[in-house]
Amino acid sequence: MTNSNRLRNFIVAALIATSFPWVVADAQREKAVQYPLDYRSWQHVKSMLIQPGHALEDPFGGIHHVYANAEAMRGLSKNQYVDGAVFVFDLLDYDNSESLIVETERKRLDVMQYDSRLFAETGGWGFTTFVGNSKTERVTQDVVTACFACHVAAKKTTYVYSHYRP
Repeated sequence: MTNSNRLRNFIVAALIATSFPWVVADAQREKAVQYPLDYRSWQHVKSMLIQPGHALEDPFGGIHHVYANAEAMRGLSKNQYVDGAVFVFDLLDYDNSESLIVETERKRLDVMQYDSRLFAETGGWGFTTFVGNSKTERVTQDVVTACFACHVAAKKTTYVYSHYRP
């Protein structure tokens, strides 16, 4: 699948996320996904910048860094995940001046955690979003439904958008 096809699928899924017709996990399952204190020591998978004018600017505008723990890295290379695999999507705002783009404040930290039994309804993945730099405050929207609705477009890659890059 080309990057433009992936992006198109991602955009379509994001646009329908708010009206996805089924109800996923309750707040208890979302709270099962904890803030990973050591994620900055994990493997950095990729970075991306979404600037003004992009279809995903709201709410994903900014600099993204994706991190994976050891279990998630093994899963990326095989497209098969085991319980305990975790990805972190670290979204930062940025300043763009004098032809220099610099990270500023953290906007959100999204966590995607694999547990085949606890999150069976969402392909084994649990999702949560922490607000700004908080390690406890979560967004109030139904993150599980919104996140999984978007990740359905990546079903062929076990609901993961990142890819292994040797």
